[in-house]
Amino acid sequence: RGRLTLDDGAVKVLREQGKSLLPVGVKKLEGEFERGDLVACVDPDGREIARGLANYAVADARKIIGAKSDELEARLGYVGDVELIHRDNLVIS
Repeated sequence: RGRLTLDDGAVKVLREQGKSLLPVGVKKLEGEFERGDLVACVDPDGREIARGLANYAVADARKIIGAKSDELEARLGYVGDVELIHRDNLVIS
């Protein structure tokens, strides 16, 4: 339903450390998705590296891409999930 373009740091963390995807590592969003929808994660060259279930709908995700965890509440106006995609809902390609 959507596509998230990640920076090199986020790609490395997902591939090598198996951690969750945080908003700070996302550079661009495409598509229209809701919370719980399946989205693709791509590297800066557009190659798919993972798929996962989004913790945010695209409208809120646009507000927080590139943000550090301590900035999320101020950008959203509410306390939400720290992860854009939690590791438990993420599969590396």
